[in-house]
Amino acid sequence: MRTVRTAAILPVKTFARAKQRLGAAVDAPDRSVLAAAMVGDVLAALAAVPGLDDVVVVTAEERAAAAAREAGVQVVPDPVEAGQSAAAELGIEAATARGATRVLLVPGDCPALDPTQLTALLQSVEPAPSVVLVPDRHGTGTNGLLLHPPSAIEPSFGPGSRDRHTALAEEAGASLRVEEMPSLVLDVDTPDDLAAMREALERSRGGAAHTRGLLRRLARNDEAK
Repeated sequence: MRTVRTAAILPVKTFARAKQRLGAAVDAPDRSVLAAAMVGDVLAALAAVPGLDDVVVVTAEERAAAAAREAGVQVVPDPVEAGQSAAAELGIEAATARGATRVLLVPGDCPALDPTQLTALLQSVEPAPSVVLVPDRHGTGTNGLLLHPPSAIEPSFGPGSRDRHTALAEEAGASLRVEEMPSLVLDVDTPDDLAAMREALERSRGGAAHTRGLLRRLARNDEAK
């Protein structure tokens, strides 16, 4: 009998506000489409992970909410959109109310997420209180945060979050493990991130169908200009 019930929490910003830092690399309408494609791929990856008991999407974006409902996962409204950390807290509250004893916080812009790698990450259950941190490709941010119990620390995303989460774990007396998970270190905030994601998807097979197709269309459009 499983003694740990794990929920994934996916905060999703309104698509029109998403990915502003991509600037001229992707125009505004395509940024919105890209954000939607990446969320769709993350939801598909999470659905393929047997170690997840629940998935919660926190968003004010109706298209993301509709995709989540279609995938059969819970939607928590985020009308204020006070940021990723605040949205994560809303998700933690909802997941805990549904019986989660461990939560995985993941962003909506990591479409290369590999269900097999995530399954392996979840198989190791650290004694509570514990924090497992997956850094971004720069080594300074946080792309994944596995909290056991869900209240182990308060999420503090944004620039430099790896150091903040490390300090918070130490202050809380929680064990900390840093896991370099290849498919989760890639997120998309800047043109360089987008180029790295495009290269990674071209090297890989399967997965990220929505994002892969969109990036190929954008590349064709650029070539035609």
